[in-house]
Amino acid sequence: MKKCALFVLTAGICSVVHAQVPQHIDVAGFASGKPGSQMIDSVVVPVPSEIFSVLDKQGKPAWSEVLRPVKDVAVTGSKEQISLVLGTVIAEGFVAVEAQNPEEVKNIGRAVLKLSQAIGVQKAVVRRSNAIIEAADKSNWSSVRHELDGALADVKNAMNEMRNQDLAQLVSLGGWLRGTQALTAVVEAHYSADGAELLHQPALLDYFKRRLDAMPAKTKSVGLVKRIREGLNEISPIMGSDTAEVSEKTVKQVDSVATELIKVINQKQNSNE
Repeated sequence: MKKCALFVLTAGICSVVHAQVPQHIDVAGFASGKPGSQMIDSVVVPVPSEIFSVLDKQGKPAWSEVLRPVKDVAVTGSKEQISLVLGTVIAEGFVAVEAQNPEEVKNIGRAVLKLSQAIGVQKAVVRRSNAIIEAADKSNWSSVRHELDGALADVKNAMNEMRNQDLAQLVSLGGWLRGTQALTAVVEAHYSADGAELLHQPALLDYFKRRLDAMPAKTKSVGLVKRIREGLNEISPIMGSDTAEVSEKTVKQVDSVATELIKVINQKQNSNE
């Protein structure tokens, strides 16, 4: 009987899908719809903090080496780009929590507010942003995780209320890409079949591909969105089927595509394409 394999998206979103998984990873709560989770097209989606709790059981990765400092974030590009960047920044927040880096967490809290303002949903995250900074000052990591979870939900709810569901999906997708990149870095550093299994997410990848395909032609014509769609199509055959084993070579290939897409998302020259 198949169990559920776990994967970090990030800050944007995390998911559990059907695949064989090592016995010592306890994801039964996720599979049954644990509080904080939601079901989207038969894909169980728990909040990011729950996912990192499970990852911790794999050992203590060198998260400080995975962390990518958030500097000047792009806020002059298209709403599509800003939404993708926002997703990557929230995902970075969870990595910063794992690295227990209070200064970077505070930088991320301010960046989330700045990006949210650029797409008109700042009112939804002002309190969250302040709470993230305050909790980071106290090194209260569980509270930071909680507020990051809430910030993601608040941003997406605000976008949905404004009938910007497509942008909400791009926030999630940006978080998934950064989460994927972070996880491949952790797995590559100390490869094991158990750790690599966390990357085995063909159903989730298919979910994002379908969401992008269903977006309006105007959105899909944006250069950055087109490149993201191409990137997902590159990752899809690498991840393989439900029963495929994730080899060390596969981890490196996924990392290469995810890293390139994150770079494209943050390139200012792509902001108005």
